[in-house]
Amino acid sequence: METMTMIIYALLIVLIIIAIMIGIRIIVTLHKVDDLLDDLTAKVHSLDRVFEIVDVFNDKMSSIGDAVVGFVSGGIKRIFKDRKKSVSEEE
Repeated sequence: METMTMIIYALLIVLIIIAIMIGIRIIVTLHKVDDLLDDLTAKVHSLDRVFEIVDVFNDKMSSIGDAVVGFVSGGIKRIFKDRKKSVSEEE
């Protein structure tokens, strides 16, 4: 019976040592993942600036496009308005 308890104690000691080793490996892995996430966050912040520049450029182009569309549609309205006046004057 005493040998059985010694075997159980030895197995428990081995189990505790293995659990400690796994815990240390998990801590090292989590540290590596943390470093990777910090690097990724820095890269994302640098890309945010690029996307902000693209967004500003897109807004400016949209404003220019709206102005051109307004100018062309105003010209077309004047042409048809002038034609209506000339048709009503002929009648």
